[in-house]
Parts: sequence; structure tokens; C-alpha cells
Amino acid sequence: MRIQGSSGRGRIARTARLLIVIGVMVAACAYALPAADAIAAKPIGAPKLSAVSAAVARSGVDGIAWHTDTAAGKVVVIADSTVSAAEVATVRRGAGASADAIAVKHTSGVFRPLLSGGAAIYGGRYRCSLGFNVVRSGTYYFLTAGHCGKVATTWYTNSSHTTLIGPTIAYSFPGNDYALVRYDNTSLSHPGGFTAANAFVGERVSRTGSTTGTHSGRVTALNVTVRYQGGGTVRGMIQTTVCAEPGDSGGPLYDGTKALGITSGGSGDCRTGGTTFYQPVREAANTYSVTVY
Repeated sequence: MRIQGSSGRGRIARTARLLIVIGVMVAACAYALPAADAIAAKPIGAPKLSAVSAAVARSGVDGIAWHTDTAAGKVVVIADSTVSAAEVATVRRGAGASADAIAVKHTSGVFRPLLSGGAAIYGGRYRCSLGFNVVRSGTYYFLTAGHCGKVATTWYTNSSHTTLIGPTIAYSFPGNDYALVRYDNTSLSHPGGFTAANAFVGERVSRTGSTTGTHSGRVTALNVTVRYQGGGTVRGMIQTTVCAEPGDSGGPLYDGTKALGITSGGSGDCRTGGTTFYQPVREAANTYSVTVY
């Protein structure tokens, strides 16, 4: 009986010691958790991100595109194949102590306006693509890229310039990238079927252009600033994975019947892919007081 009693008391003692140890461990964990939270990195605020974005703009480096990812607390910079390591360092250095808020990604090809000297809508020595048909007070127009409107005052349906479409009424490039062309040739049809809408990240979209036809992809970012190689800076752009090539400039970006954007520029081609940028169509339509139809 003593042996059993002693063994029982021993088990009770060991159990008590085990409970004490577990209690100490739980208490330690309870105190450790607030400490871990206390040293967690604080989210980077909008003012700091805005300052970093402005620093990237001041860097003067061509061939980059950037946008603010507030959820990640980063200014995402995409560098094309021409941007050197030294130029990336220049971008970072301009942000000073906030350089850690810059996330640099690389893409193949060269960021450039997708203008070409060649069919679809022709003006001067260049070829572009018609974007969306629009109307204002009974007069019909179409939207295309601003860098197209900048280089041509009159547009034709053919490279020999024998079938007139009409004149460039207004354009904005750089800064923006949209232009308005009026239909002066009443024999030309101008079908519709679209309504202006805003794009969203992750949206599956299609683009049609005179060089490569129709291709699809997804929206990857909004409100993107792009500094083209030798072609100026544009802001507020839609960024996508849809391929495009020279001559596709001005063509429509859409999702079903939703008119989303006007092809501006990008990198790569439709064999290897690339990154492309689009002028939001609503901004262009509002600027010229026209309605997409």
C-alpha cells in the first residue's frame, strides 16, 4: 500500500510540475505575441508613396513605367530592356531614404509609342488604328492615339491617300494620349456598339489593331505613368499583358461591349508577348464632350 501510495504521490507531483511548465510556456507566448506585433513594419502611407512616385518621375530615366501599389506599400517600377543597372540605381537614389519603397521589375523589349509608317487609317507617312466611334451634336468622329494625331492633320482609309476620312480636330500628347478625328466623308460607315467604362485590375480584355488584329490578355495595373524611349511621358494609363506592335496605336481596348482604352504603346511583340499601355477612353470622351456609341 505504501508503495502504491508513494507511486501515486509521485505521479501527482510530476503532473503538477508539468502543468507549471506548460503554464509558464503559455504565459511566455502570451507576452511574446504583443512584442512581435510591436516591431512589425508599419504600412507606408500615401504621402510617402506620392513623394516616392514624384522622385521616380524626376529621375529622367526613359524606358520605365510606374504606378503606386497602396496595398503593398510600394511604387512599382517596370524597366524595359534598355534601362541599365546604373539607371535603376539613379531611380532608387532619387528616392533617398525611401528607396526601399521602390520595387523594380524588368520586361523585355522597348517601351515606345506603337506608331508605324505603313494601312488602316493613314496620315502623312504614318499608319495608326481607329479606336472608338463617337458622336457630338449629330456630328460623327472617332478617337485614336494622341501621338497619331500629333503627326498627321488629315486621315485616309488607304496608303495612297485617295479616300478621305477627315481631319484631326484635336490631340493631346504627351501627358495624355488621345486624339479626335472628324468624319468628313459621308460615304463612310461608322458603326458602334460600345459604351465607355472603367477598367479594373484582373479584367480580361481584348485589343484590336491594324497590324496584329485581335489579341487578349489581362489588366495588371491602373493609373500608370510611362516614359517612352524618346517619345514623351504619359500618365493615368491602363497596363495590360495584351501584345501589340507598331501600327496598332489608337486601336480599341475593350471587354465585350465595354469601351475601356485607346492603344498607346508598350514593349515586345505578338510572338513573344510584352507589356502594353492604354489611354482610358472615358477621359478622352469627357475631354472632347463626345459619346462613345
